[in-house]
Amino acid sequence: MKNSFLTITFLLLTVFCSYISLAQTEKEIAPPYNIKTISFLQSDRNVIPIFKLGEGFQLQFDDLFANEANYYYEIIHCDYNWNPTAIPKNEYLEGFDNQRIQDYTNSFNTLQIYSHYKLSIPNQFTQQLRISGNYIIKVLDENKEVVFSRKFILCEDLVTVPMQVKRARTVDNIEMKHNLDFTIKSNTITFQNPLKNIKVLLLQNGQLNSGIKNISPQYTIGNDLIYKYDSETQFWAGNEFLFFENKDIRSASNNVARIDSKTPIYGSYLYTSAARANFPYSFTQDVNGNFVVNNLNSANNEIEADYAWVYFSLSAPTFRLNKNIYVTGMFNNYTLSPEYKMEYNPKKAIYEKAILIKQGFANFEYKVADEKGAIDYENTIDGNFYQTENEYTILVYYRESIDRYDRVVGKGMANSINIIN
Repeated sequence: MKNSFLTITFLLLTVFCSYISLAQTEKEIAPPYNIKTISFLQSDRNVIPIFKLGEGFQLQFDDLFANEANYYYEIIHCDYNWNPTAIPKNEYLEGFDNQRIQDYTNSFNTLQIYSHYKLSIPNQFTQQLRISGNYIIKVLDENKEVVFSRKFILCEDLVTVPMQVKRARTVDNIEMKHNLDFTIKSNTITFQNPLKNIKVLLLQNGQLNSGIKNISPQYTIGNDLIYKYDSETQFWAGNEFLFFENKDIRSASNNVARIDSKTPIYGSYLYTSAARANFPYSFTQDVNGNFVVNNLNSANNEIEADYAWVYFSLSAPTFRLNKNIYVTGMFNNYTLSPEYKMEYNPKKAIYEKAILIKQGFANFEYKVADEKGAIDYENTIDGNFYQTENEYTILVYYRESIDRYDRVVGKGMANSINIIN
């Protein structure tokens, strides 16, 4: 009798632990040093990974070991808070995952050798993703250990989200923040209990890990949900992204001061950036953090674009916070890891960092964060200016009482270049 009780207790604990492990929040896993230039593409262009349900896309990356290693992929459907959903895989995925990535090619005519991998969704194994929502894709090695993971979102087109970007409603931040006013409208869905069934995600320049969440509608007019908050929907405006271009790594180009060709891999030394927080706002055209792989002298940029050491330097004499400065952008998924943390050079009185980046054009920015990765937007190196041009996206999640997952039923987009008071 005692043994039977212990057996039942053990089984219950096993089931409970399995449930807890399944419910753990999925976070993006940064890649190891040899994995570079991870990007989602549509029509051969790097894009923010928010796609319409049924659209195709690609995930691409390079392996600097260039040993044609075997990589596999796994796709996991998640809820609004990025917890894996309990629905069976065959309900959200037609076909199979956990398959080997078969499309790979070695680099050609480059100083830094690498293997370039491409995973298309859909493909012969994964015919389609059936439902909308949050997804995370994991790339695994031969031992089925996770090498890296990336989030992406599939959305439907059942609601419209007219929105406006306004200056901050709070006087203290009127020069430094953007505020989003928006409405959710639908001719397809009747919102029975919007406080419970509707959730939104507000994004600045498509940065999935720094969005504003858990905002309820302020009030309703008929079937329209109205969001006109003063502070809850505000973003620090930041400043325009910086950029460099080294599509010809043998000669200095835009924002590249000089080239070092004496090393096995070319070095691109950028002009030293000055901290812009205490300077007046100045408009410079950017692509809101994006990057383009480009070799001026190649026919196929995917495998003929080379890698170069890009040397960043920053003059920030008034920076006194006990925090770190990182170089980030879409080229590294805004990752705050030691690989991108700047070091202070006391002899030159500047911050420096060398990063291996695939040649082309790239936007970047300097982010201030503590050791735990909490970003200090208020005390940013380059300041916050309401004139800054940012792209804003709002995603609408909908879950009926009988549903088992959070659908993404629509999105809205607006640019702060059309900001109003």
